[in-house]
Amino acid sequence: MRILPLARAVWPRSLAARTALASALAAAVLFTAGAWSMRHATYDQQMAVASADAQQEANVILGAAAGIDMPPTADTFGRFPYELVTSAGLVSSSSQLKAFETDGQGSATPRAFMPLPPYPVHDIDPPATVVFPDSAAVRGNPLAGTTTPVLASSELVSNLRSQYNNPQALRGVPNDAQATVYVFVTPASAQAAVATLDRTLYPGVPTAVLLVAAVAYLATRRALRPVEAIRARTAAVTAADPRERVHVPDTGDEIARLAATINTTLQRLDDAAQAQRRFVADAAHELRSPISSLLTTVEVAEAYPERADWPETIATTAEQARRIQDLTEDLLLLARMDATAPADSPARLVDLAALARDTAAAPGARPGADPATRYVSVTCHADAEVLVHGDRGGLERVLRNLTDNARRHAGGRVDLRVYATVDEAVIEVEDDGPGVPAADRERIFERFTRLDDARSRESGGFGLGLAIVRDIVERHHGTIEVADADAEAGPGAGARFTVRMPRRRD
Repeated sequence: MRILPLARAVWPRSLAARTALASALAAAVLFTAGAWSMRHATYDQQMAVASADAQQEANVILGAAAGIDMPPTADTFGRFPYELVTSAGLVSSSSQLKAFETDGQGSATPRAFMPLPPYPVHDIDPPATVVFPDSAAVRGNPLAGTTTPVLASSELVSNLRSQYNNPQALRGVPNDAQATVYVFVTPASAQAAVATLDRTLYPGVPTAVLLVAAVAYLATRRALRPVEAIRARTAAVTAADPRERVHVPDTGDEIARLAATINTTLQRLDDAAQAQRRFVADAAHELRSPISSLLTTVEVAEAYPERADWPETIATTAEQARRIQDLTEDLLLLARMDATAPADSPARLVDLAALARDTAAAPGARPGADPATRYVSVTCHADAEVLVHGDRGGLERVLRNLTDNARRHAGGRVDLRVYATVDEAVIEVEDDGPGVPAADRERIFERFTRLDDARSRESGGFGLGLAIVRDIVERHHGTIEVADADAEAGPGAGARFTVRMPRRRD
């Protein structure tokens, strides 16, 4: 359990240092394995070359033994120690092997080297070994203490004599005897080659590992330099100066995309902060008018109680209080929608047609209209049933806000239509008012937006109704748009608000 905290304490915190250390460990493993493989490959290659040379030397020695009257006795046949042995015993050998020969028997004879398989003529025996003792008598000898492969080349004495036309060859040896040459393939050349390679590998591998670590460290630091600049610039972004942006390098890599994403995020945060400041300022501005009117009415009545028209004072006070209450409810609704994700809203099966009929049946006042025409009726045209998944309260608010907005601007007619297509539920609210200019058809859905002919705070709304409608519709994965009620008649012939939402499929 204490190993992990210790590892965390030892492991460097710098990303560049961790990358360099990891690269060094990986390079050490790979270079060490490569060096080990190279040493063994070099050794095996040198031993293969030595074995081929030794076999050639064995054949030369056999030929020399049959081509002269006396067998060779000097170290004149190649670079490997050898022994020429027949059934009569040891015939000739290299001086290096004298220390290992006893009673006329060579070190590789069956007595000293058992078992010896039969050797076919001119064939190479599978590698055999002879272990030379490491004793004071032979210390310093190249063969002492080593295990050396043995190559053998054999031939019948009669064949040798007839081949070289020398009946005197190997005198005293019967014709049916086997003449065998044992060549001891010493690993000296292979060891020398490996030693030469080691002089390069031993300092080369650590140097290569350090070089990889240094390159990894420098490359990582260089790659992370823009990240540090991004961090410093991001830390400089404050609420007082949210316009600060990070530099986007022109490398087109992940860091450039990170910088672009951070700038996009900062821009969104800046836009949200500006929208919040505008929202607070507009809310305070909208609240100031009814509160000032309310205070004025109350203060006048308080200052001149005997002259006050108390029924009118109470009615005015109640009207301004209702306006403050309506504005407060709209602000709270927007705040709740801003604070919750669309998925947090409860989704139930709602019949839009039934909601539309209830909305059209409810009386609605048209503020500012002549008392004789104060109420504008709403004609509802709805299918028998139009089902969607959504929040019943929110969808009811959409219908009520759209019809209230239509009543406010209608000349005398408001039509509410709800119907279903193959994939969508459609709500249309149409009035015969002045319509919405094309330049303002997107702006009217912004918060606290009122067109010039509806700026009266006494008779108009607060500019939040359509903004609430759009937020609720978008939460139901729908769209809302406004157009002329009569496309052929053009502007001024009324407005048509159209809401489209996915409908439930049976």
